[in-house]
Amino acid sequence: MRPINPGNGNSRLRTIAGLLAWAGASALIASAATAHADEAKPFRLCADPTNLPFSSDNPSRPGFYVEIGQALAQALGQPITYDWYKSYFGKRTVRVTLLGKQCDAMIGLPRSKDFMGPAVIFSSTFAKEGYALVAAKGQAIGGVEDLRGKRVAVQYASTPQNLLATRDNIQKVTVLSPEEAMQALDQGRADVAFIWGPVAGWLNMTAYHDRYQIRLTEGEGLSWDAAIGFAKGSTELRDRVDAILPTLQSTIADLAVKYGLPAGQPVRFGAAQAVPAGTTTGAAPGPSVRQVANVVATEIKSDASAPNAETIGAGKEIFNGTCAHCHGPDAIQSERKIDLRLLRHRYGDDMRDTFWKTVHEGRPAKGMPAWKEVYTDDQFDSIYSFLLTVQVESND
Repeated sequence: MRPINPGNGNSRLRTIAGLLAWAGASALIASAATAHADEAKPFRLCADPTNLPFSSDNPSRPGFYVEIGQALAQALGQPITYDWYKSYFGKRTVRVTLLGKQCDAMIGLPRSKDFMGPAVIFSSTFAKEGYALVAAKGQAIGGVEDLRGKRVAVQYASTPQNLLATRDNIQKVTVLSPEEAMQALDQGRADVAFIWGPVAGWLNMTAYHDRYQIRLTEGEGLSWDAAIGFAKGSTELRDRVDAILPTLQSTIADLAVKYGLPAGQPVRFGAAQAVPAGTTTGAAPGPSVRQVANVVATEIKSDASAPNAETIGAGKEIFNGTCAHCHGPDAIQSERKIDLRLLRHRYGDDMRDTFWKTVHEGRPAKGMPAWKEVYTDDQFDSIYSFLLTVQVESND
């Protein structure tokens, strides 16, 4: 028998120990590389390139929301990249960018379950935004009674226009933008402007050299909480952002001052005939779609299979919260190719099958996402029941 060589045994042990050490070091290196890769993953922000004071692709003046995004990315330990897209497309912007997975977050959405929920989830509130009264300094603007006998510039189809519509003792000066309202005020064609507060503050600071006083307002449809929106599946990122936001409050307050956002105790107004919730991204100057009467509703035959009013109402609510930005409030749409009042006219007996396939699978090439992961079949049924009530033979 060959005697055991102690030296050879030690050599083998040393070799095994070396291999184990190498494997451990490799695992540590791989783990560090993975962690580094995660840290290097960019924080992709959806933003409008030309929408100051909120956002801009100009690095020297990026905007309130973009600078918040930059502070968040730094706190997350990630570089920031941008997906630029015009916000005046409203909810369509959210669908194409955020829900289209082109970016990770969109700052400045109204924190409301009625805003594209449950497809969009929200961070905690980081600011409160709303309409404001703008007037010459020294002029009393403590409430609606202070507007009696005055010419008030209001933006077309906005909540302030609806609020003042029944007040015969207030002369309304209808404009198409906050910029036009400020011009009317500056040129003496209006005594007060009742417009979106952040834009009013920005214009007052940059174009009018702090010439006017600005009083925030609150009330139904006049103000809401601003938050950061994420796609439904991004709860982990949302939770990380929520943990960081409290540490950024002083930064956010400083940025609000930098971009002229008005502050102070708001003026309380009574209930208005409010614009439907969720008709703006928060990055546009207030709601842009007004509620209109459903004047083309057709009668549903009252048989046992007809949906009840509760089902129709539920479908209408979902439709106006999610679909109306493309297909029109209450499905009233002048653009024929996306006018859902013509579904029966186009598809006849295949109307339901076409609807079902489209909402489940989407039409990505035409900007229509798949909703099968967002809504239940019962909810789709309620939307379909609502659409049955608005069918017409032709809108020519």
